[in-house]
Amino acid sequence: MNSESRLAPTAPRTHLNILQQRLSQVANSWAIDDYRAFVTFYARMLPKLMSVERCTIYILDIESKKICSIFGTGLSERQIEAPMDGSIVGSVISSGRSHIDNYLELHDGFHLYVAEQTGFTCKNMLCCPIRSLSGKGVIGAVQLINKSGGSLFDDDDLRHLEEAAHYLSISIESIVLNQEILRIAGYLNSEVHRLGQTSVGGSLLIAESPAMREVLELVKVVSEAPIHVLIQGENGTGKELVARMIHEKSERCARSFVPVNCACIPETLIESEFFGHEKGAFSGADASRKGRFEEADGGTLFLDEIAEMPLQNQPKFLRAIQEGEGSRLGSNRIVSYDARLISATNKDLAAEVKKGAFREDLFFRLFSVEIFIPPLRQRREDILPLAFHFLEETQKRFKRRVLGYSEEIIELFERYTWPGNVRQLLKEVERLVALTPDGSLIQAGNCSRELTAYFETISLESGSSGEMEGLVLDDQVRKIEISLIEKALKEAGGNKAKAARLLHISRQGLDKKLKRYNMRQRPRSTAPAADLEERAGC
Repeated sequence: MNSESRLAPTAPRTHLNILQQRLSQVANSWAIDDYRAFVTFYARMLPKLMSVERCTIYILDIESKKICSIFGTGLSERQIEAPMDGSIVGSVISSGRSHIDNYLELHDGFHLYVAEQTGFTCKNMLCCPIRSLSGKGVIGAVQLINKSGGSLFDDDDLRHLEEAAHYLSISIESIVLNQEILRIAGYLNSEVHRLGQTSVGGSLLIAESPAMREVLELVKVVSEAPIHVLIQGENGTGKELVARMIHEKSERCARSFVPVNCACIPETLIESEFFGHEKGAFSGADASRKGRFEEADGGTLFLDEIAEMPLQNQPKFLRAIQEGEGSRLGSNRIVSYDARLISATNKDLAAEVKKGAFREDLFFRLFSVEIFIPPLRQRREDILPLAFHFLEETQKRFKRRVLGYSEEIIELFERYTWPGNVRQLLKEVERLVALTPDGSLIQAGNCSRELTAYFETISLESGSSGEMEGLVLDDQVRKIEISLIEKALKEAGGNKAKAARLLHISRQGLDKKLKRYNMRQRPRSTAPAADLEERAGC
């Protein structure tokens, strides 16, 4: 991960800002004050154009099969719910055929019930279906009532209304399309914002799991405060990447980020490395040199593997941190430091203090806030997003193009414990890309010895099991689908339209799966007009 987290030019961040601006422009250009403006226009204009007393527009709710009025002249926003059986509008929607009835007063029907509710008598009626232009069938109906002057509806009226219904369909589906574009633009905008919040110099910190999202929230908080930080976590979890993120989001981002691995510096050179030296201070000191504290002045000094610092060197560190000053080897001149410290270790530093391997006074001066990065095995939601991110980046660096991961690789990645954490995952992806021919799918046979041994172990366990249920594909698919549906419904608060979007399936498809698996549905209480808004993505 260290090589991936080197700071890059600011171009990626600039591109993110440009993309956010474009998405905002899309949202603004597609803004609609109220979908009722469209249907109201038709409902008010059609009576004048067609010489009728009233016009009502109905929409079919696909899920409940209910037919409700969206707008009707003279209804004063009253909602009329027409039955599918026993009403002309229901017959038109179910059959998809237009209908003319010039003698309504001569027979019973739903129109008599409406007359009682509204006080308006229907003498004759013309009703045409509103057809979906995207292959979803009939989505509603437009109805004209009472031809002016006692006239009767004829075929010319039918032809004109069917033409109007076509354009009304365009308007209604444009609303749906518009709201979908706004939803997607909003989603992309939030993802771009999240990407900006989780990227450091072009390198990305994947945080799909709740544990890593908590880490990011803590990073945001400590970045805004001028405090020293300790980052703890196993090797390969991305401690330096988190440290760089804290630096880049702080007020010190314009100054240097100076990383030092305390475990890699020989004990005899530690003082010179951190505090610098003057020319001639020791054999081989041919020129004066700044120490790391001076280099990080105004910026951030990252002390990786801080637990490996020898005890005899720790007192001078304590003074440098406590007093913000020190001196170079071979000089009595006091040099002031203004560096923020971010330390990292894979050890329990408090336990090291108890063992006497680390000074207690330095421990308390070293940091104010501690951030723990969980190992990859404890945040399995991040494994596949990381694997696909590494696959894309590795193909660019290697100038390769493979087809992706096979199903067995995906299962193996999700089940493996990854003792080497993110760094091991990156190494494995690089190996697989290097050994997989262009245009081929990555297979388990090219895995490292560690993963190959694990794959053989789980294969033997599966083969020796006497429970055949685990090998039946339909059973496994059922379990997975039920689990994902329950998770999506919970996240969507019981809203099936939103849950369907999370699952990337249609709302009708979700409804079929709920019935197939006999899963309880959350009762709906939304009004008919609200159902249309939900369908339109409002």
